[in-house]
Order: sequence, then C-alpha cells, then structure tokens
Amino acid sequence: MQVERTRRGRVPESIEQARAAQAFERVFRRLKPRTEPPLLDVRFRAFASATSTVRLREGRMEIRISDLLESAPEPVLEALAEILLAKLYRKPVPQPASSRYRRYLNRQDVRERMSEMKQQRGRKQMRSPKGQHHDLEALFEDLNFRYFHGLMARPALGWSVRESRSILGHYDPAHHAIVLSRALDRPGVPKVAVEYVLFHEMLHLRHPESHNGARRCVHTRAFREAERVFDGLEVAKMILRRL
Repeated sequence: MQVERTRRGRVPESIEQARAAQAFERVFRRLKPRTEPPLLDVRFRAFASATSTVRLREGRMEIRISDLLESAPEPVLEALAEILLAKLYRKPVPQPASSRYRRYLNRQDVRERMSEMKQQRGRKQMRSPKGQHHDLEALFEDLNFRYFHGLMARPALGWSVRESRSILGHYDPAHHAIVLSRALDRPGVPKVAVEYVLFHEMLHLRHPESHNGARRCVHTRAFREAERVFDGLEVAKMILRRL
C-alpha cells in the first residue's frame, strides 16, 4: 500500500501514514525549532528490505518508508525520523535513536518478516558460478569435503554483477546464496585467496549471526575459532590485503 500525507490541507489516508508524518514533524520541530516544517510527503513502500529515505524537493520533504515499519511503535518511528533528518541536515545521528531503531529491527518477529520480504520481493543478482578463472561450485565441493565432511548442503553460488574490492564476498540468508566479488576472478588472484573467501562465507551457514538487543554479532567467537582451521589462512589474508 502506498499512502501520502502533507503537513497542511490533506486528510490522512491511513492511521499509519498519519502516525509517521506526525513523528517526522515532531522530530523536525525539535531539530529546527525556529523553522517552519516543510510540506510532508510520506509514503510506505513495498521495499525488499528496511530501506527508508528522505529528501527535500521544491519545498516538500519526501519520505519513503519500508512497509516493514508500517505498524512500528511511535518511539521507533521517531527514532527513524531522528536518524533520517540528522543525515539530511548533516548532523550527528543521536545514539539513543540509533540504538532504539536497531533493537526493533533485531526483534525476532521483525527479522522473520524482513527475511520473508527479501525472498518474495528481492531478486538475487549474480553471475554464473563458473567464472573465467575459478569455478565456485568446484571450489565449494572441495572445501565441503575438506572442512565439513561433505555434509553441507550447497547454497546458490555466483560471482557478483559488479566488481567490488571492499566487499569480497557475502552470504545472503534470505536467498540462501553466496556471492563472491568478480575482483577475485582474475588470473593473478591465487586459488587459496578465493578458497578462503568462499570458506569464510560457508562458515556463515554453520555459525549464523546472533542478536542481543541492539547488538548484531556477525562473527561470533565460534565463527572465529572455526575460521582458524583454514589451511593457508595467513597467506590468503596477505594476498587479499594487496587487493
């Protein structure tokens, strides 16, 4: 559902839309008490994640909020407003607002809904696992046999559409997919470096991230301990640092 509300002259189309607009207006008045709030154009969008945005255009403040947050409590909507408006006006994001917002997204029921949204709405863009120089499926089977007794079910595997040197690999639990950066599919990148990145992402299947309030731990102690068994760990890290 898409809804819209302006600060003046328009009847709210839903309770949720009105609540969100009021939250942004309250935060705006606290942030800029001497400035009259602009017209507010608030819409909930069927994004594939918890994405929310704000921008000023011709005297209107356009706010697009993931419908994941449509039923969020007012303190959470205010926290989101504090985060977005702070970024819009280039001010520090208040730590309490950031913490409150993260705690809400880390709730189990919210994480489950977010995962469902990604599965239903998001398309995983990646290229074939058989690259020009490295075959991810062959590497996965070899690593599975060497480190996981051949018992790990193979997820979707592929090379990234865009080449990235900052994110060399990631595991997407919503699509049960491992994607490695095309920057690694080069003749000058040794096999051990590609194996290590793939092994690292495979460990995310064995050791899922943990959540505790606002804290989200991706690399748990068990994860780090399991990573140390990789043969050639230091050599692989040295090669990747050069990238």
